[in-house]
Amino acid sequence: MSRLYLLRHAVAAWPQPGMKDFDRPLEPAGLVDAKRLGGVMRDRQLLPDRVLCSTALRARQTWAELAEGLGMSADRATYLDELYHSDIGTYSDLITDAAGNGSLLVVGHNPMMEDVAIALSAEGEAEARRALRAGFAACGLAVIDVDGPIDNALPDMGYLRMFLRPQDLNGL
Repeated sequence: MSRLYLLRHAVAAWPQPGMKDFDRPLEPAGLVDAKRLGGVMRDRQLLPDRVLCSTALRARQTWAELAEGLGMSADRATYLDELYHSDIGTYSDLITDAAGNGSLLVVGHNPMMEDVAIALSAEGEAEARRALRAGFAACGLAVIDVDGPIDNALPDMGYLRMFLRPQDLNGL
């Protein structure tokens, strides 16, 4: 059994005149949400062995804050441009190519995070499935269990263990 974590970047600022979408930073609330989520993940032992992160500023900042909350070094991530501008097929290929033993965290963007989570998890906890169907919130985390190594993560073969959103963290 292995585990895949899919994390959408936290709440980002709207672009300023002349700013590229790629360079949008996180809002202060997004920084707080990512660090809090990292602490919850640490407390629940939801610890990734490997990390893939989009090179977009908001994704890098999300990972840096999450890593701090987890008590990990942000240097652990592999940064990939493809996570900023790709489709579900590329996301799936990147996930299976980065596989190996253990768990993998992918920090990326919607709609790909939502598409991958839905495609991989035909089954799951009822509350997690309800939350995911409501939309993949900024700083939302899908936790998907896969039988065997992550490179076995095929459509409908994962189990959505949990889906955490910033509003879910208050009581945790």
